[in-house]
Amino acid sequence: MKDFKPANNIQDLQYFGEFGGVNPSISDSSTYTFLTAKSMHDTFEGTSEGCYLYSRHTSPSNLYLSQALAALEGSEGANVASSGMGAITPVILQLCGAGDHIVSSRTIYGGTHAFMANFLPKLNIKTAFVNITDLKEVEASITPQTKLIYCESVSNPLLEIANIPELAKIAKKHNIPLVVDNTFMPMILSPIQLGADIVVHSLTKFINGSSDTMGGAICSSQAFIDALKDVNDGASMLLGPALDSLRAASILKNMRTLHIRMRQHSENAAYIAKKFQDDSLKVVYPGLESHPDHALFKSMINNNYGFGGMLTVDVGSLEKANAFMEEMQHQKLGYLAVSLGFYKTLFSAPGTSTSSEISEEEQKSMGLSQGLIRMSLGLDCDISRTYDTMRKIMLQMNII
Repeated sequence: MKDFKPANNIQDLQYFGEFGGVNPSISDSSTYTFLTAKSMHDTFEGTSEGCYLYSRHTSPSNLYLSQALAALEGSEGANVASSGMGAITPVILQLCGAGDHIVSSRTIYGGTHAFMANFLPKLNIKTAFVNITDLKEVEASITPQTKLIYCESVSNPLLEIANIPELAKIAKKHNIPLVVDNTFMPMILSPIQLGADIVVHSLTKFINGSSDTMGGAICSSQAFIDALKDVNDGASMLLGPALDSLRAASILKNMRTLHIRMRQHSENAAYIAKKFQDDSLKVVYPGLESHPDHALFKSMINNNYGFGGMLTVDVGSLEKANAFMEEMQHQKLGYLAVSLGFYKTLFSAPGTSTSSEISEEEQKSMGLSQGLIRMSLGLDCDISRTYDTMRKIMLQMNII
């Protein structure tokens, strides 16, 4: 376990409002004035600091949130976007052009997979999807045209663990960046501290935590952030995935309690995972010693935040999975929904939802069964009662 303390980094940030409020004032403007014509010109040229240009570029509220996210990941800089995909796609398009190549984990969020498999070929950008846990396969897939290695710190939905330090060594050997989606593990894993070059997040999930807004983030060197925001050829600037200032202010407030929430998510997920394992169910959770990469995961995580709020359980068939989830929702144990990180438990069958963009053949090859349920454990204060009700439902349905 590591001693990096992201919660302290966030808590120590201080932003006072315009009139001394304990929360920063919200920048309710789309455009900003300049004292001189020269300062406007210099801002467009990228040679002026401390000036706001236009909210698609950045705003005070977005900058405050960006600084908090940089503190979270321990990066030089950060930039926010209107969604997770609004962060992921500009990063890839900033790094790649026609004729280039990507090495990506085969088990990633369905939207990211669809972007790489279906959209990027229109731009003559190819992707090799690999088993990210097989370091030899990863390196063997790199070509002279490869511009990045892409993975998720803990994969969606199979919860495979990326060996970030070793992947970073491979990336540096070939002089290409390692890009890591850390949406599942904020606070718990700090990929930049482990050697990654760029970290992306869907702020929609755990970081915001209330399922009331979308947002995305890119954390990296300040030079890369500046390139993304360049008015002439920056992918974030020109594609326009800007985050609204009101939403940025809301997410920043929620980040102050992220460490508390992640501990509770982790505690509840660990409890349910252990109980499911005792019931001889096919459960996958990084905190269980039965996880094939438990020791690796434990060696990379930060102290005090647990092993995460995500687990999977295979109940044998899609029919049983759907019936089980519908009854859990009926019993008020959570919601049949595709997101994660909410205060209530959320569950879905990824093969027919968040990973449905991946063909059935590919799903089978990567080990994604139709009976797999992905659970994002909520903040239940009596998790034992939650489990007892789950177990009764499973007994009634002959799942256990």
